[in-house]
Amino acid sequence: METSTYQDVNQQVVERCKGGDNRAQYELYKLYSKAMFNVSMRITNDYAEAEDVLQEAFISAFKNLHSYKSEASFGSWLKKIVVNAAINAIRKRRAELVPMDERIAGEVADEPSDEEDAAWQVDKVRRAIQKLPDGYRVVLSLYLLDGYDHTEIGEILGVSESTSKSQYSRAKKKLLEIMREPQFAA
Repeated sequence: METSTYQDVNQQVVERCKGGDNRAQYELYKLYSKAMFNVSMRITNDYAEAEDVLQEAFISAFKNLHSYKSEASFGSWLKKIVVNAAINAIRKRRAELVPMDERIAGEVADEPSDEEDAAWQVDKVRRAIQKLPDGYRVVLSLYLLDGYDHTEIGEILGVSESTSKSQYSRAKKKLLEIMREPQFAA
């Protein structure tokens, strides 16, 4: 049994979609919509906008399915479409990245750990991330939660790698400030 070649488990469904099968499109939607909504929500931070982005991304994916070459999983190909659509939605809101100032971009020490319940900590971080300005939240989400490196983030956002790193550093600092606010510290 050869295991060196990549085989997407959903390739048959994708091929049926390419053939115009509407049921296959619905199958792909059911398989990926929840995960892709979560990606969109992390970037847009707005439920209705995340839903719109999700729908636009799936429409775009189905229209451009012929360009999917099966070199990576369908999910990773679709995720790129969702990320780009979410970034475009934010740009439409005219969100701007904070200007880079290399002199103040430094490493941030990790927040001291405490004895609180892990589930509460996760909720605390999630709520704090939602309070970040768009530019910070996008870079932080793409880097920490979606696994992009700063070069890729720079390409996605149309900024330099150093700007992405600076935004990430500032996002961490701001996140710590938010988490130290009285409503989060309790």
